[in-house]
Amino acid sequence: MFITMQNRLIMAQNPTLETVFNRKSVRNYTDQPVSNEDLVLLVKAGMAAPSGMNRQPWEFLVVQDKVKMVKLSAELPYALMMKEAQALIVVIGNPEASAYWFLDCSAAAQNILLAAESIGLGAVWTAGYPYEERMDIIATAFSIPKPFRPLCVIPVGYPKGEQIVKNKWKEEKLHMNKW
Repeated sequence: MFITMQNRLIMAQNPTLETVFNRKSVRNYTDQPVSNEDLVLLVKAGMAAPSGMNRQPWEFLVVQDKVKMVKLSAELPYALMMKEAQALIVVIGNPEASAYWFLDCSAAAQNILLAAESIGLGAVWTAGYPYEERMDIIATAFSIPKPFRPLCVIPVGYPKGEQIVKNKWKEEKLHMNKW
């Protein structure tokens, strides 16, 4: 069983856990605009992520230019949903600020995804890193200068249609005290 009755009670009392367990990859969006305030809130959530030695090697680019979004959706594999989204958040790292930029930026991206879920928005991680070609496409599309490298692009919008949460719990992947 994915979520026990005891866990349901805990989730009902803990909105953070409820958000974590209800987060899903949303790839279909309505045409309802996402406010600038909500987009800034998502970026603030990203900046609240932990980073090694607090170096915070991240930058964030919010894109609402539909022409650029449609063009990028055609250039990147697995990114067709970008043309339907109301905005994109590009999570960008600086390898000169930290050798672990991709880890720190991944934590920031996860915070953005969780924050989107918590305020009723849909979002999905589309990879740039570790694919040099994809990172170059994204960097060129938005004139991101070197040494900065795009980790991912997160399309954001209001979910269209029913969104199903995947059961990702696999008890066999949990090891207690020994392998």
